[in-house]
Amino acid sequence: MNKAKVTKKDIAAAFKTSMPIMVTFIILGMGFGILMQKHGYGPVWSLISGILIFSGTVQFVSISFMAGGSFIMAAITALMVSARHSFFSISMISRYRKEGKKKWYLFYALCDETYAMLSRDDSPEGVNKSAYRVLVTLFDQISWLLGSVLGGVAGNLLDFDSTGIDFSMTALFTTVFIQQWIDSKCHIPAVLGLSATLISRLIFGRKEKVPEFILYLGKVVPYTAMGLLIVFRKILLKLEK
Repeated sequence: MNKAKVTKKDIAAAFKTSMPIMVTFIILGMGFGILMQKHGYGPVWSLISGILIFSGTVQFVSISFMAGGSFIMAAITALMVSARHSFFSISMISRYRKEGKKKWYLFYALCDETYAMLSRDDSPEGVNKSAYRVLVTLFDQISWLLGSVLGGVAGNLLDFDSTGIDFSMTALFTTVFIQQWIDSKCHIPAVLGLSATLISRLIFGRKEKVPEFILYLGKVVPYTAMGLLIVFRKILLKLEK
């Protein structure tokens, strides 16, 4: 593990990489904080949510459950929606292997956008890669927490219709998808994801109730795949090298 001290160059490089995500997170975080406030949860709740969960999608979805007092359902939903983060973490095991104790924070705070930035593993030349990874992750999380708190304060001071704010997460994922499409040479995963979404929409429509077996597969398949990835992790790491 590289124990070199963090330099101004490391901070500047990480800040530059995180800047687009930070600006977006502050804005989206404010949207989340405003919605939390409108449902009776102040800035402190937004801050706690960002620390314990740190998943924009889950946090937005859980607001309605929390407002209805269904904390257990909110927790179950958080577990299901955030299952994809396990796949992110598995794919980063080989890269974070030598990070020592820092790897636990890196795994904990590995959200979609941070993964998009660090999965390319192309840190700027001349910087401490370990410090760079931690700083990018930290900047992203701090910006989300800052936006959430500011949104909670603004929601308490301002009186306006918050309808449509939750759509901001859809806009963010669309932006990340487009950037990943531009940066990536292989578009097979993206095409498969779009195809699955389109086929599901054509089959079930917008108002049709999804069959129980599809819901069951949606719960079972991700964890089955995760288990297989864990079992065959060593083989996959060898193929990666």
